[in-house]
Amino acid sequence: MKTIAYLGPPGTFSEEAALSYASGSPDARCMPFTSIPAVVTAIETRVATAGVLPIENMLEGSVTSTLDLLIHETGLHIVGETVIPIRQYLAARTDLALEQIEVIYAHTQSLGQCRRFLERCLPSVPQIASLSNSAALADAFADGRVAAAITTHRAAQLREAAILAQDIADNRWNVTRFVVLAPEDQDMPPTGDDKTSFCFGFRADHAGLLVNVLEELAHEKINMTKMESRPSKEVLGQYIFLVDIEGHQSEPHIARALERIVAKTGMFKVFGSYPRWREPKTQEER
Repeated sequence: MKTIAYLGPPGTFSEEAALSYASGSPDARCMPFTSIPAVVTAIETRVATAGVLPIENMLEGSVTSTLDLLIHETGLHIVGETVIPIRQYLAARTDLALEQIEVIYAHTQSLGQCRRFLERCLPSVPQIASLSNSAALADAFADGRVAAAITTHRAAQLREAAILAQDIADNRWNVTRFVVLAPEDQDMPPTGDDKTSFCFGFRADHAGLLVNVLEELAHEKINMTKMESRPSKEVLGQYIFLVDIEGHQSEPHIARALERIVAKTGMFKVFGSYPRWREPKTQEER
């Protein structure tokens, strides 16, 4: 049986990502863990076959804890990705009028992302931070007051909660990208529509280092879709650069470019080559 680890508890956007990835395997089982490092350890020790972790949100940017684990702490490979829409709901134990609500529970990011709704519709209601979108609903249920929570549709379903308002986030197009991690023996073959993720750093520092590396991608006409940096955690002011490019590392032009980049860097690591996520086609596009 395929087991997919994710950052729990059930009802979070991470569970939605795990369910999305598991949908291609009818016998797959999703297993929650309490932290991002715990998900990684579960995969490394073969407690789980694979795992999904958030890596990038459209509004908040990169999930640095996931990036740092990939750089410094694990040899797991990225074998896939999925993108989940971040839709926020106001839910409670029973169907209430907004003026009845005495307190609101939500994750701190959700409070920020739903600021406009809260200021306009519930301006005087106290707000309490919860550990997750799923925990927010559990906290509201446990409160003796008339409490509501900003939560996910999945969490509301699991708790059989009443949805008081839907799509309450300021930006209704917000999404989070998740990567699928697995051991090396599960690496993905080329599909013709792939992405390769890698990182590199330098032992010394002088003008033109970064440009010289990026020129190798341009020379092979490789499209770079993302680039960012993280502290090396070794020397103040020293950084590791993370790059996503179009193509699979086994393709000759990708392999040539990566080989030359290795020769120009002091630290180099490929996280994996995997199928690019594509938004599902609508009925009209099929």
